[in-house]
Amino acid sequence: MTVLLNGAVIEVAPDATVADVLAAHGVPDRGVAVALSGEVVPRAAWASTRLREGAVLEVLTAVQGG
Repeated sequence: MTVLLNGAVIEVAPDATVADVLAAHGVPDRGVAVALSGEVVPRAAWASTRLREGAVLEVLTAVQGG
């Protein structure tokens, strides 16, 4: 099935979770926030949050600066 990850269409397994997609794309499990269709997904729920066809995932990386 296809989902949108940070604006790019990707193919994922039909039973893919947020954690599966992040791991497959080398996203670190620290220092990032994930939104699914505009709603923040708590880190504790990444492994249990299944994706649906056409889901929109946004991965935001924390940046320090000053």
